[in-house]
Parts: sequence; structure tokens; C-alpha cells
Amino acid sequence: MMAEVQYLVTALFALFVCTGIGVHSEGEAVWGYQCKNDRCVKTAISEESYPAANAISLPACRLFCGEGAGLLWPQPTGQLAVENELAHIDPDQVWFQWDEKLSQLVGLWEANRDRFRSQLKKRAQGAALKPGGKAVRIKLNVTDGSLALNYETDESYSLTVGAGSSKDELQATIEAKTFFGARHGLETLSQLVLYDDIRNELQMVARARVSDAPAFPHRGLALDTSRNFIDLESLRRTIDGMAMVKLNVFHWHITDSQSFPLVVKSRPTLHTYGAYSRRDVYTADDVQRLVQYALERGIRIVPELDAPAHVGEGWEKLGVTACFNYQPWENYCVEPPCGQLDPTKDAVYDILEDVYREMNAMFNRSDLFHMGGDEVSVRCWNATGSIQRWMGEQEWGLQEGDFMKLWNYFQTEALRRLDKTLPVAEGPGGGKPRPIVMWTSKLTESPYLEQYLDKDRYIVQVWTTGNDSKVANLLQKGYRLIMSNYDALYLDCGFAGWVTDGSNWCAPYIGWQKVYNNDLMAIGGPYAQQILGGEAALWTEQSDTHTLDNRLWPRLSAHAERLWSNPRAGWQMAEARMLLHRERLIEEGIAANSIQPKWCLQNEANCPIGGDGGRS
Repeated sequence: MMAEVQYLVTALFALFVCTGIGVHSEGEAVWGYQCKNDRCVKTAISEESYPAANAISLPACRLFCGEGAGLLWPQPTGQLAVENELAHIDPDQVWFQWDEKLSQLVGLWEANRDRFRSQLKKRAQGAALKPGGKAVRIKLNVTDGSLALNYETDESYSLTVGAGSSKDELQATIEAKTFFGARHGLETLSQLVLYDDIRNELQMVARARVSDAPAFPHRGLALDTSRNFIDLESLRRTIDGMAMVKLNVFHWHITDSQSFPLVVKSRPTLHTYGAYSRRDVYTADDVQRLVQYALERGIRIVPELDAPAHVGEGWEKLGVTACFNYQPWENYCVEPPCGQLDPTKDAVYDILEDVYREMNAMFNRSDLFHMGGDEVSVRCWNATGSIQRWMGEQEWGLQEGDFMKLWNYFQTEALRRLDKTLPVAEGPGGGKPRPIVMWTSKLTESPYLEQYLDKDRYIVQVWTTGNDSKVANLLQKGYRLIMSNYDALYLDCGFAGWVTDGSNWCAPYIGWQKVYNNDLMAIGGPYAQQILGGEAALWTEQSDTHTLDNRLWPRLSAHAERLWSNPRAGWQMAEARMLLHRERLIEEGIAANSIQPKWCLQNEANCPIGGDGGRS
């Protein structure tokens, strides 16, 4: 439950440690905001009724007005006390202090220091700031230098902002057990800094206390880079946005039947023939740099090699596929081109072992491996004569249960090869084989589930609806789940059909409100503790580098607050914060989709049906 949220608000908002009214090139500011009945009301600045000396900006009003998290996204889960005093700060006078003894963290802190300073300067969006302001000293106190990010990692933090050692300085102290918790605290601190467009200066809360921890340990995005290639700059920008909202898992669906963009040096045929072009590839160096970039932002990258289905280009040249690009494709798979690995070919497993080995070296910080297992087609295997003959030699039939036995044959050997290349997990719980994630499928249904998938080894990622009876069955059988229920978390839904007319298969479009209200505790019921968290998913049949940002944002932010804060109130209570948060995404260079006219941002509660716009 959310702890008590305390705001020390008085009738006056004039206790700002700032003076003077700035003049922009367009002239003096004419609008300010006043807090009335827990909402911010746009008010003309007038020396008679609302003097400029008392006027406050919209972000300042949102920060102090009403009971809520003000400018914070996601909202904290513990104590929140923000006093109604802002200080003018100098972004060029922001200093950091950390424990040099934890040498493994120094490089990470340096990267976060530079990022934090950059975030502050972006608040003004190019405006010439008024000179001067207080210095800010940030102390980072971490007790555990481990960089293992897994389901036991402590991501909690506490943040205190107050007076510094001199009257010209503020001090912010972040206490956390791990780097990851402290980094989250630094993200919160950055959101307590705002640009005052009335005085043309950066302001920071002068006194505040925050204690915070996530509701769920697995908070992620699953992104497909095979249907259409996503360039590295866009991936880094996506990770930046994820860090802003405290998401911690980037699940990289890096290959599929349409393309194989990953460079595997021991099996160059895969990318040489499988990538869309020589430029549309990710090298080992690219991946390792992205893994480090994500680590600096508190995010682990979980690789997925989807198999035995969803393979084709690149694989087909190695002679280990079945039904590649069969037509009509709808008889053999769910989208073109079809393609599955042939489990009866011994060469399949030698190739997989090489790919796994190189992927493990690239993604060396991942505590999980995703083996896919999505949308395996019995009809594909049954249309392959060599597979039918092999099954006959085993004295197997050609019924569904026999093909599930074939799938298990593949999964068992593929997992054995993967385990040869993956060291055991580090940190708490170390010494055990790394957990394996697989999508819901026929194999995750009874009776195959109990026969073939050990609940202590496998985590099941759910893509069906949240109220699917198969979800209840998985929970009752004791399996741990990651929720990606398509009725709330598939961000590619609602666009035009691309293999037919009309809309695509999972229409309608899912708005941020539905994402926000996707309550995993309600889905899990009495078994909610087995739900590790969730991932919003973007499949890129109709998205690429150029459309990525507005497909993800700000809907991914709604997902992030659901997983971090587990709010008990619906989206209506978050709307004012969401609109301001969307503006912060834009400041950071993320082309987040617009969700309302800007008039609604400036006139709080006047737009939603059933809102409180009629209050005086």
C-alpha cells in the first residue's frame, strides 16, 4: 500500500528563494498558476489581484498542489514530504560525492553525474537562464557494491534535500543498499528540479524527504528488432526513457523469421544472408556497449533467441529449417515468411550452441535467457517428409501429443547446449542454473506443462489476455509469470492490417489509460506473489526507427508507474502528472505521442468527461 503522502503546503506560495521577474525575448510572462481546491488554475498576472512577485509556474504549482506526487513519475511507494520552498539553482554548480572505496561503481557514478547535469540543462529548452543561483551538492551513500541485478536486488532508496554547508548551497543525500537503488533516487531528484518560465531560472525543491521501493522486481519492455531494424541511437534513446521512469528490463527480441541482424562470428551465414543489409546489423561491440549503457541507467538487457519457430532468413541457408517461406503462408504460420527449425537435424544443436556462446559473451550481465518458444506450428513440421519419417523411426505417431514430444526433444537438447555456454547466476541464489523464460504456447498448457517444463527452472511470459483461464492454471501449478497480456500491453495494436484490409489482429489501439489500469495484483489474485512483474511489448511489423518513440511513449510510462507504484487509484488521478511528464520526455529528446491538446495541460481537470472542471 502507498504510505501516507505528506505535503507541507501553506496558503502562500511566495516562500521562494528567488527574486525578480525575467523578461523573455517575447516579453514578460503574463500567466501564472494558483492552487485552488487541489488543482492548478491558470491565472493572469496582475499587480492588483495576482502580483508577479507571488506568481508561480505550472510545474511549481503541480509540485505543491494537492495530495499526490507532484512532478514525480512514477509516484513513490513510501513517505513523501515536500515543503513549499523552491531555490534558484545554478546547473553549472552541481557537485557529486561518492565512496571511492567501491571502485567498481566509480565509472557508473561518473556517467550518471554527466547525465544528471545534462538533464537539468535540458529543462530550459535552450532559454538563456538568469545567472546565479545556489550550488547543489549530491551525496551518494551505497553500502553494497554488487552489480548483480536480479529478482533479489534491493532497489530501494531514501532521498533527503536540505540546506548545505553554506547559505549558497543545497545538499541532497541519497541512501541505498545498491547502485540501482541510488540511481533511482538520483532520477527522483532530477524530477524535483523545474524550469520557472516566469523568472527564467532553474529551481529545485529546497527541503524534501522521499523513501521509495518498487512493487515488482521485473519492470520491462520487450522490443522486436527483426521485423524492422531499429538503429542503435534509437535503442539508446529508448533506454534513456526507461531510466527516467525506473524500468529495469530491456527484453531484446533480436531475431525472427524476417531477418537475423545479430553478427555471430562463428556462424556468419546467419547475418550475411539474414540481415536486411550490411548496415542493418548489431555487432558484438555494439551489443556490449549497449549493455554497459543500460547498466549505467539501472537496466539489464535480457536477450531472446526465439526457437524453434520464428526462424527463417539466414537459418534457411544452413539447411536446418522446415517450411521456410511456404505458400500459402497462412496454412503453416501466423505471418510471412514461415520457418521453423527441424529438431531432427543434429546440426541444429551445434549451430545453437555456437550462437548461445557468443550471445552469452555479448550479454554478459543478464541473469536470464529467453528461449522464445512462441507460435510453434504442428502443421509446419507435419508438412515436412523428413520429420515424419524420423518420428516414424522413433515409433511415434503424428498426433498433437507426438509433436509436443518432438518439441520437448528440441527444447531439452537446446537447453543442454545453452547450459554448456551459460555460467550459473551470480549473487543471491547463485549456484543454480539461470532461469529460462518462454512465451505461453501449447507447451505451457496442461498436460504438456507438467510433463516438460520444470517450474523451478522456467518462467512463463504471458501474451494472452489477462483473464485467460490458462493464466490461472499456470499460477495454480506454481509457475512464476511475467505478464505481457496483449489486451493491455501490446503497443502495436490498433493500426491498419498489413496482410489484409481493416485493422490488425489485436485492435483496437490501447491508450495509456488502459495500460495504467492493468492491475497485475488483480490478475494474480491469491497467487499474485508468483507474478514477477510485466513487460509492455512492441512488435515492429509496422514500426521502425522513425516511428519508435511515439509507439512507446508515453504509454510505456503508464506501464512503469503500474509496476513501480502499483497504484490503487485509476488513471484519472494520474492524468495531470502524466501531461507534465510527457513534456519532460519531450525535453529529453523523446518524441512522445501527444495525448491531449496542450490547453488541457494548462487548464487542469477541464477536459475529462466527469472531471471537476466546474469547481471554483
